[in-house]
Amino acid sequence: MSSDDEAAVDHYEALQISANAELDTIHRVYRLLAQRFHPDNAETGDASRFRMISEAYRVLSEPESRARYDVQHAARQQRRWRLVSSGNQSEHDFESEQILRLTVLEALYTKRRVEPGAPGIYPTEFEGLIGQPREHIEFALWFLIQKKLVDRTDDSRTVITGAGVEYLEQNYRENLKRRRLAAANPT
Repeated sequence: MSSDDEAAVDHYEALQISANAELDTIHRVYRLLAQRFHPDNAETGDASRFRMISEAYRVLSEPESRARYDVQHAARQQRRWRLVSSGNQSEHDFESEQILRLTVLEALYTKRRVEPGAPGIYPTEFEGLIGQPREHIEFALWFLIQKKLVDRTDDSRTVITGAGVEYLEQNYRENLKRRRLAAANPT
């Protein structure tokens, strides 16, 4: 994956819409998110998030720039899915999946401890934090939500639950051992 792919923001993800969204949907969702994340909003303002959704809106609301963006977006998605569709699952793949879930839990645990007032992580932030494609992270999040170890807030952030904290703390030694083995045998 090129550094352009890693640094690129998914404008559809930023606005939490489908790549097939109609223009009026883009306008409506942008207005809603802009109001929520505007830096002047004392309760939910987030300047960084506001800049991200404003840039996404600027690109996606103009037909020519959206068409150019869609070509790049499709190419990025295709490269990502090549990794995902590599075929057979092996024991190593399942081990990697377990380590990814533990990494997600550890990131959320740390975020809750360090920033108790804002303990959640947006889906778009995980990719940069963990260094895995969004598609892999989404599967891990789905699993952790099903197990009630994490939850999603009203503003789409993912937060660790009490059960998630307890799971991580109870399994700390086993998780540490698993990570050391994975680091020693990077096949």
